[in-house]
Amino acid sequence: MTPSTLSCGPLVLTQDEWTARRDAHQARVDELIGPHLTRQTRGEKHPVIDFLFTYYSLRPAQLRRWHPGLGVRLSGPAAGEYWDYSGYRRCTDDTAEADPRLLTQRRSMLEFTERLLAGTAARPAQLGCFGLHEWAMVYRGGEEAVRHSGTPLRLGPDGTDAVVESMNLRCTHYDAFRFFTPDAVGRNDTALRREDQAAREQPGCLHAGMDLYKWSYKLAPLVDSDLLLRCFELAMAARELDMRASPYDLSALGYAPVAIETPQGRADYVREQSALAERAAPLRAELLAKCRALLNR
Repeated sequence: MTPSTLSCGPLVLTQDEWTARRDAHQARVDELIGPHLTRQTRGEKHPVIDFLFTYYSLRPAQLRRWHPGLGVRLSGPAAGEYWDYSGYRRCTDDTAEADPRLLTQRRSMLEFTERLLAGTAARPAQLGCFGLHEWAMVYRGGEEAVRHSGTPLRLGPDGTDAVVESMNLRCTHYDAFRFFTPDAVGRNDTALRREDQAAREQPGCLHAGMDLYKWSYKLAPLVDSDLLLRCFELAMAARELDMRASPYDLSALGYAPVAIETPQGRADYVREQSALAERAAPLRAELLAKCRALLNR
């Protein structure tokens, strides 16, 4: 790669500064996903954690790669490792930084993300769904609807269907709704559409919080890995509640159920859902601010 003729970012990190940040990031990622990688080498499935690397498309090696964000220049001989990374450029002084031309290439993604996050943050949180989206994904669907092979339904098929029929479905997240069984689709309060996503997302939704991870990595390397990793940690916590409140029996994996078919279970779910929504709010605000700053460059 030849050096770029464009001017480089104003903030320059010495090699000691940025490699310390990189190493700390990689150590934290290794701590978080080490058990997942061990299971992978053994060919073992995990119905809770695997989702973070199957539904979400970022691979473990990509999560482990540290990005400083746009406008930060990496100096020292070790910066050469970034020269061939997608989205980076080599500067005339043999340093490396995220390529500002990405602002043009990713503009539509930045605009969509800004609109989605702003709309979500402006709406009141809705906390009455009780995690029933996972139940709706197997409702009257038979064995083929069970999404985690080898993981039993805690109440069995008939008991699961009865729970769905006893409560209203109030899902507001299209990417959960699109996996509902045909019989469950008509039971939702609203028929959700992809084109309405930005107008429907609301901050109490577990998956809207989880998706902050997705929007962060879709904007990398414009967005820094510190924010990305904090969003990933939130996604891990939200996924755990998601599956503890699901119809699946995960006791063999050490997950205590949140029995949303009971009044106490619903109260427990709302309490944990509220805590995750509060945790997501500053991350959403931070990512929204970064989107706006990038759009205004």
